[in-house]
Amino acid sequence: MGEETARAIGQAARDSGVNLSLHAPYFINLANPDPESRKKTTGYILAACQAADWMGATRVTVHTGALMKRTRREALDIAKETLAQVIAACDGEGFGHITLCPETMGKLGQLGDLDEVLELCQLDGRLLPCIDFGHLYARSLGELEGLEATVKMLDRVEELLGSDRASRFHSHFSKIAFTPNGGEKVHLTFDQTDFGPDPAPLMAELARRGWSPTIICESAGTQDVDALAMKELYLKRLL
Repeated sequence: MGEETARAIGQAARDSGVNLSLHAPYFINLANPDPESRKKTTGYILAACQAADWMGATRVTVHTGALMKRTRREALDIAKETLAQVIAACDGEGFGHITLCPETMGKLGQLGDLDEVLELCQLDGRLLPCIDFGHLYARSLGELEGLEATVKMLDRVEELLGSDRASRFHSHFSKIAFTPNGGEKVHLTFDQTDFGPDPAPLMAELARRGWSPTIICESAGTQDVDALAMKELYLKRLL
């Protein structure tokens, strides 16, 4: 994205009262041990931060990556080293004010369950998790669903990151179909009822806690309708 386009998008968003965030390229893999790939990853994230800065966006979401036939511990340790390099590069280029948000992932072969993302976020107090509740639902094969599971997830975020960061985490939400062998398959709409997660428990629990995270609706083509439905569920419990 060029500077002129980015600035125009940013101005349009400000005129409409919309806060922007940006997603770094999807093919980023923080867990790739190859030095050249790590260098490219840093470059991709720096470019995303530059675009975000032009737009006036304050958060950049980053994929955590794939296991690549390594143990989860090995992959996570590599991802932590890479992310530390990325943070240093962002600071060096003047992007320290951009909040990087490592994302939970939906496929079983990917790094990025909730605890893994929270461990990444402990590298620097400026990092916020991007908690994709549809991804967590899919990678758990439907287990992370409902009020009890939601409470446990949010409690875990607060336990490891503290109440301030927990209350303003970044998030994606949609219903997601999954396969038993792979996890995430495809994003759905709220009207499709064969898979979850149901947004109501999350909205109710966020309202009860008085938390105000940023939630991006990623429904398949019904983002406007489903985002409004989540907002109404939240406000109903908040008021």
